[in-house]
This record gives sequence, C-alpha cells and structure tokens, in this order.
Amino acid sequence: MEMFIMGLTIFVLAIFVGFEIITKIPPTLHTPLMSGSNAISGITVVGAVLSAGAQQTVLTTTLGVLAVIFATINAVGGFMVTNRMLAMFKKKS
Repeated sequence: MEMFIMGLTIFVLAIFVGFEIITKIPPTLHTPLMSGSNAISGITVVGAVLSAGAQQTVLTTTLGVLAVIFATINAVGGFMVTNRMLAMFKKKS
C-alpha cells in the first residue's frame, strides 16, 4: 500500500509540475520546446512499453498499456503541431 501511495503522489506532483511548466511558456518558445517535448514523449513511449511488457501485475500491465497509448498520442500530435507550425514559415510557391 505504501508503494501505491508513493507512486500516486509522484504521479499527482508530475501532473502539477507539468501543467505549471506548460502554462508558463511564452508562444515564441513553443516550437523549439515542442521538439524537445516530442523527444521526451518518445522516451516515455519506450518506458511505457517496458512497463507494459514486464507483466508484474494486471494493474502495472494495464497502466503500461494506457501509458503507451497516451504517450503515442502525445508524440504524434506534437509532431503534427510542430510540422504545421513550421509550414507556416515556408515560402508559398
């Protein structure tokens, strides 16, 4: 039970810190930081795959699969947004 409470506490703190960081970024820095965020999302996908593949308990496997799904959506969406933002700066022919 202690491990669950500790894990839940870390999860809630990570959500809070992530929200605070994202909301404080000025728009001019959004594209470069989005590229870094995409790289971190890729690392998150790898960690989630490892967590889902460990199959220690049904809970960890389920959370690992959910993490894979959400991290993949985040990475793909981030690349789509970055591509669209960079396309705005290209010269039109």
